[in-house]
Amino acid sequence: MDLQDALVVIRSGAYLSIAADESLLRRLPPGNWLAGSIPYFMAQHGGQTSRQQLFVTELPNLAGSAQLRWYDRSNLHKVALDAPAHGLTVLIVPAFSEVHSHFAREAPNFEDLYLKPLVGWIAGVHLDDLGKASPVVVNGQSLTFCSDRALAVHIPLPEDIHPHIEILNLFRPGGGDVIRFPSTGFSAQECYINGELNNLALYLTAKGIDTRLPLVADYSGAMVNVSFKSVDMVAGQVDFYAPVFDDIEYRIAEPVSNYAQAFVRTLSDSASGASWSCNCILNYLYGGLEGQRTGPITGPMTFGEIAYQLLNQTMVYVHLQKFQ
Repeated sequence: MDLQDALVVIRSGAYLSIAADESLLRRLPPGNWLAGSIPYFMAQHGGQTSRQQLFVTELPNLAGSAQLRWYDRSNLHKVALDAPAHGLTVLIVPAFSEVHSHFAREAPNFEDLYLKPLVGWIAGVHLDDLGKASPVVVNGQSLTFCSDRALAVHIPLPEDIHPHIEILNLFRPGGGDVIRFPSTGFSAQECYINGELNNLALYLTAKGIDTRLPLVADYSGAMVNVSFKSVDMVAGQVDFYAPVFDDIEYRIAEPVSNYAQAFVRTLSDSASGASWSCNCILNYLYGGLEGQRTGPITGPMTFGEIAYQLLNQTMVYVHLQKFQ
């Protein structure tokens, strides 16, 4: 929506999740909202890039007031403990920050993490502004902007309403080599290819690997991607958008021929009633999603997705199930 429409919704008092370019976020009045910077969206009529519009999602307010709470490295491990006993938490984290790195590495070990529904996304910037502007997260109640803290909204829900989190990953492990890493981190030089020590940058280059395809691994039954950020042949180093772990086997993903059609084919029937969603900027870029739709799902195209832990090149959405 445009700025004037967003002002009307904010002034209604509704609890909102907002995504927009930082310049627009700085024009918003106080209200019950949290936001992250990003100018890429899957809008009603298809994928688009805009510094003049905002993506506004109204959050459920069915069982008492939601609570906004800041997190840094010192208290991020409490994000699930702080969540209501029955509810939903939406977390926005600024990309490239210490709290981003800490969440990516440590979230799977946070107490109660997989017992409380948690979704969210990584705030970013226009790709033209990389290295010139920092992603920001905003608390609308105080109009506080931060590039080094994460912000969560903890939303209580009635006992008969259950948030169901869907992770839609188009990628599956290919039939190629098994890759393991000697240590956990956002970058790697050495790795084990089918058990033999190799330099990953040399391997990717020699094999002609398309690094638009992520590494894929089975994390306790869920297919999770690690996307390539850069390959530096001079330094012999590969950087990733999410950490690789030292106890996981990875393979290069199988190619996806048509992203938009693949999303539509893979979506479940519940997608039409989604209450909240985000998708990955890499899907937007590599899949040529500008002007294309991903079924009924709309939302920001982000620098990372959160469904309990950090994800890459996935779509995450939530639908609220009512039980009689």
